[in-house]
Amino acid sequence: MQRPNSHAIFTRAKEIMPGGVNSPARAFGAVGGEPVVMDRASGAYLFDVDGNQYIDYIGSWGPMILGHQHPAVVVAVRAAVEKAFSFGAPSPGENELCELIIELVPSIEMVRLVSSGTEATMSAIRLARGYTGRDRIIKFAGNYHGHVDSLLVAAGSSAATLGVPNSPGVTAGTTQDTIICRYNDPANLEEIFAEHGSTIAGVIFEPIVGNMGTVIPTAEFLQTMRELTWKHGALMICDEVMTGFRVAVGGAQQLLDFTPDLTTLGKIVGGGMPIGAYGGRKEVMQHVLPAGKVFQAGTLSGNPLATAAGIATLKQLRDQPPYEKLEQLGAQLGDGLLAAAQAAKIPASLTRVGSMLTLFFNPMQPTDWDTASQSDTTRFARYFWGLLNRGVYMPCSQYEALFISAAHSPADIQATIAAAQEVLAGFGEK
Repeated sequence: MQRPNSHAIFTRAKEIMPGGVNSPARAFGAVGGEPVVMDRASGAYLFDVDGNQYIDYIGSWGPMILGHQHPAVVVAVRAAVEKAFSFGAPSPGENELCELIIELVPSIEMVRLVSSGTEATMSAIRLARGYTGRDRIIKFAGNYHGHVDSLLVAAGSSAATLGVPNSPGVTAGTTQDTIICRYNDPANLEEIFAEHGSTIAGVIFEPIVGNMGTVIPTAEFLQTMRELTWKHGALMICDEVMTGFRVAVGGAQQLLDFTPDLTTLGKIVGGGMPIGAYGGRKEVMQHVLPAGKVFQAGTLSGNPLATAAGIATLKQLRDQPPYEKLEQLGAQLGDGLLAAAQAAKIPASLTRVGSMLTLFFNPMQPTDWDTASQSDTTRFARYFWGLLNRGVYMPCSQYEALFISAAHSPADIQATIAAAQEVLAGFGEK
């Protein structure tokens, strides 16, 4: 595909924005080359500034579960625009969206709206510390919770070490109370609680990981985490920014049958508009200002355009649930991609939960960061570009999950599989 307009726009962008992008995930750093500049989207498709069409498996990194420009969402946002862009004061949409969240996610009794997933996780961690009067937070290697200073840490040489910053500008003091644990390792979690239990405010985790590729927790891992947090008086903080309303209408916690103390949400909860939320037991949430003393604020929190998009999206998911269709499409795509790799004799594995999946160029199905990081990222980059140039837009990293929307059709999926077969069959050729 030719992309001269995209190239010109990105060349200019590099002069006025760091790296030419407003988020590193868009920069194609893991696959090389230049990012594609998009012009519009509709249903399951993206259209770039050069007129090329792509089957979209990013969905704005998750929120477009209904597809781009779903009519009900468009109508709701247009109606909201006619009233106001922002109030800086309470509005009815805030109540309606919060009530929908509480209805659909049983563990949430009270909720606070914010403007991003990062704000949600940052606020939930502050609340856990304020509620328990403790400092330390456990996170898991390979889990991403936004660009919160205290969570931008690397595992280091030991999976149970105190966190070491992995970004300039993040101080050692900021991360000294973050403990890194191995995902899916109950024994490691027990060791950490045995040593630090009385100082741990909470454990934050992705219930189905989407930031080291799709990785599924074991039942033992989830049960151990729940029992240890109860035993030691710490909070279980479930980061469903990616999985909330995606893998089930009640999120991963409904699908996997566990009850956290706090949940963070984003992406789908705003139907594609910038928004986030955190909520949980009323007893805990009432510690947030002005009901309690834990400070958190945001000028655009509960923005009327974002709440309108979120309300329309969640109502659609509740009243006309697409999950059976998404499961069928996910199975079709997952089976087809893995079969294409196997036919080409390429070592690969695939992990899928509903409409969220990853083809790993790794013969082992990853269960944690140690196994996921053994994937062949060079091969993935070649796969990515092969598909992109055939009109299929996949996540630009081996370590990002792809997303299917309700707007995809079986024909879209089959076209994607055919493109993958062609790309993978050519891997042995020079």
